[in-house]
Amino acid sequence: MAVKVLIVEDNPVARSFLARVVRESFSDAHQITEAGDLESARRHIALTGGPQGLHGTDPFRLLLVDLELPDGNGMELLAELAHYPATKIVATLYSDDDHLFPALQCGADGYLLKEDRFEVLVEELQKIVRGQPPLSPAIARRLLAHFRQTAGGGASTTSPGALDAPPVAGSSRPIPIEPLPETERLTPRETEVLTYLSKGFTIKEIASLMGIKWFTVNDHIKSIYKKLNVSSRAEAAVLASKQGLV
Repeated sequence: MAVKVLIVEDNPVARSFLARVVRESFSDAHQITEAGDLESARRHIALTGGPQGLHGTDPFRLLLVDLELPDGNGMELLAELAHYPATKIVATLYSDDDHLFPALQCGADGYLLKEDRFEVLVEELQKIVRGQPPLSPAIARRLLAHFRQTAGGGASTTSPGALDAPPVAGSSRPIPIEPLPETERLTPRETEVLTYLSKGFTIKEIASLMGIKWFTVNDHIKSIYKKLNVSSRAEAAVLASKQGLV
């Protein structure tokens, strides 16, 4: 089955460019759909199960969304698709905090700058199958600088509501780990994926070992992170070991 991709971009030249980036980035067969505004994007998404991606449909697995669109802001779409089963990536020209942090808070899984070279965008988009967030180099540096500043006690330059800084190591007593509620237990498939993650395998390697597609592994990882209330494979591996899950 082809990997379905939706590109939401009002500029035809930029849409064509992003489509080339997608085709170059993934070896799997893919089906690219293009939308020039929010209305068209919503119409395409409705055909694949709506904002929830209802069971029994064939939802998009990758969304590339511009922020400035003729009939609104791409962040509106990201917020509406919080539970849609796809990897959602912003593709924009804006690299400032006022666009970056709200986009991430609205559910973006990555943030790419369209002004980057073709080769750079391909490399960043390929990070999806390696289990890494696709971030343009300039954006990665901005995030790193932000967390270094906030963790060090400096004044934040981000807009209100920006991402919270991680706690400083050793600044408080260890928090005891409570057993997971029964409803949050990992499925056997998720446990298998978590085991491979704990051993350092990439998403692409896990997909090969389990005989499934990379985006299916990605779905399992998202579910694992949600159930364990973690945001990285390192946290998931540590918690799983302490809980005796793997």
